[in-house]
Amino acid sequence: MEPLGEVLKQVQGYIYPNEVELHWSLLIVVYPYVTGLVAGAFILASLVRVFNVKELQPTYRLSLLTALGYLIVAPLPLLAHLAHPERAFEIFLTPNVHSAMAMFGFVYAWYLMVVLLLEIWFDYRKDLVLWSAQEKGVRRWVHWILTLGATDLSSKAVRFDQSAGRFITIIGIPSAFLLHGYVGFIFGSVKANPWWSSVLMPIVFLFSAIVSGIALVLLLYVISTLLRSKVVDMLCLDKLASFLFYALVVDFSLEMLDFIHRLYEAEESIGILSQLVSSRLFLSLVILQALLGTILPLLMLGIISPALRGRGSLKTPDELRRLLYVAAAALIQVGIFSTRWNVVIGGQLFSKSLRGLTVYKMQLLGIEGLIVAGFLLLLPLLLLLVLIVLLPPWPEAEAHLPEAA
Repeated sequence: MEPLGEVLKQVQGYIYPNEVELHWSLLIVVYPYVTGLVAGAFILASLVRVFNVKELQPTYRLSLLTALGYLIVAPLPLLAHLAHPERAFEIFLTPNVHSAMAMFGFVYAWYLMVVLLLEIWFDYRKDLVLWSAQEKGVRRWVHWILTLGATDLSSKAVRFDQSAGRFITIIGIPSAFLLHGYVGFIFGSVKANPWWSSVLMPIVFLFSAIVSGIALVLLLYVISTLLRSKVVDMLCLDKLASFLFYALVVDFSLEMLDFIHRLYEAEESIGILSQLVSSRLFLSLVILQALLGTILPLLMLGIISPALRGRGSLKTPDELRRLLYVAAAALIQVGIFSTRWNVVIGGQLFSKSLRGLTVYKMQLLGIEGLIVAGFLLLLPLLLLLVLIVLLPPWPEAEAHLPEAA
């Protein structure tokens, strides 16, 4: 971290001494970004289970495992930032219903234990039973333990699994909205901060989560399919791209509506916010979030996707379409992470007096540093790899009952 004197050299205008150092740093940027990926991946899975979008079936189980991998890591940035993770259990012993942050523990526990784990178990139960009967060694015992003793493979039991899984998914949709919408609720409820205080903040966070989750699953599906030397299902990929496009349009429209509303109100804060955007956040907001992370992917998806161009349009080679889909999804991830950065960091860069700007200097080492944040972004992918090994999400790995059954 740079000396305080170097930071003060970059301070503009009037800043109180207690406003020079930012209290929420990079870890609090990672926190809403990861939780958004959880909600977005689960909502994508619900399109298959609840809304019967059959083209997305190849990504259904991958979406569930992606949501689980990121959900396990979701509280870690927040716990690391608080510096005393061993105290986290106290929110369950002494709950404070008036604290949105404290209630996150209950939302997290509900979503993990009741929604996501149960849906994955009901979806995999039949396969777990069959795998444990067919395999040998450690994998056999692991899959047998995961059956929890429920080994009934009758048609009635399998139908119950499907019905229960669908019911849990329906419950999970508003739960996913609550999981990530509350993050925007926290920022939007800070009345003293004009950069955060907006009734649209929870909705913007929610739709950006849907965008990031769909984009992530698209990336994972293409990369995992190519690594397994399988053929990418272009019908599935085109449908993913169309949903990604529509979600991105809604997200961009909401952000523009919020921006126009701020301009129309023209409160006393509009001057310092304009200065903030034109100086401190120009790269992250205008270049990374708006141009590279939103407008460019919208153009790429709108031009290349057959579902969006309509029938009779010029056919694009599958390889080129797949490459542009991956590029658009990667740019969207950059844009969504920039969105989280601009909200968390940007909202702390101006003084409460609205008369000056400070600067954020990112650390490399330490608990709040870049290395720890990078590890927390990589950890969900490592967990996802373990989950994929234990519970293969690929259609060809699905076990089938014998014909006699």
